[in-house]
Amino acid sequence: MDIRERAVEGITVLDLSGKIVLGEGDVQIKDRIKDLLADGQRRILLNLADVSYIDSAGLGTLISSYATVKREKGTNRVQDLLAITKLITVFDTYDNEKEAIASFAQA
Repeated sequence: MDIRERAVEGITVLDLSGKIVLGEGDVQIKDRIKDLLADGQRRILLNLADVSYIDSAGLGTLISSYATVKREKGTNRVQDLLAITKLITVFDTYDNEKEAIASFAQA
């Protein structure tokens, strides 16, 4: 996996190419994003146009990286993460515990 970096209007664009799989690319992406965040960069775009394959570990890396960036911005919204990964269609979600408990009575 290869990562090329460029800046466009104050946004760091990481052009990724190759495979994002366990042991090949997953650690590189995490490390680069952590370095960017440590340098104060909060506007990061991953360009996946030249990525040929992503396995479950690679997908986990993308999700983890997204969560890390969101957390650094001061927002750690699990609901947003579930929506982006489409897992919101798998899990029942509620705004609070009371609503979740009430859902069992409806079942």
